[in-house]
Amino acid sequence: MPQTFWVIVLQPVLETLARDGFTLWPVAESAPYGFLPLHGGLTPAEVGAAVMHIADCNTVEPENDDHPPRPTDPLGAFLHGLLTMDGLFASGGLRVTDTATGTTLLPGCCNGLDERRDWWEVVDGDGWASFGHDPAPLAERHGDVVQLTVDADDEGSPVIELPVTDLRLLLADAERNLIDFLQLAAAWAPLHLAEYAAPVVQALGRALDLPAPTNP
Repeated sequence: MPQTFWVIVLQPVLETLARDGFTLWPVAESAPYGFLPLHGGLTPAEVGAAVMHIADCNTVEPENDDHPPRPTDPLGAFLHGLLTMDGLFASGGLRVTDTATGTTLLPGCCNGLDERRDWWEVVDGDGWASFGHDPAPLAERHGDVVQLTVDADDEGSPVIELPVTDLRLLLADAERNLIDFLQLAAAWAPLHLAEYAAPVVQALGRALDLPAPTNP
């Protein structure tokens, strides 16, 4: 788990929703509005839960007469949006925890894992980025220090501070965790998704803004 000498832990996390009765493949239990860290050490059931939640994020049918019809088989029907929509979304982002104080910055509503690129604007760009709302997490660079405000809409919000150099290292580790997760999903998919395995892995890569493995 990536962390600094200041015991700051940063993780890419996927927002989870309760989906009782899901039987298309084995999934780990998940709490509504919880967060599942993504990395290369997940169990098969946790990988299954992550794929389920990402597919669930993309179930809206686009209003387009040229859009292919939903398949009649249950597996194809559930994966239809993930496999056919142009703009894919994986709800979540980066979770930052100061384990010394217990303060945690969570991605806000409507933030996606693809938006983690905005963190690089903080360390190497204009020094500012926000990540959703309710709460409204905010990252600001002040010289050699980055200040993370848990909820910018709250005047008394807790704040996490860490050196810019440490944040850069943590962001690089988070990227490796996502790549490792996608490799894990590429090995998992043929065991559970039949002929949909390869296109699902490609779609996961697009949802996470990562190049898909060459041999899913």
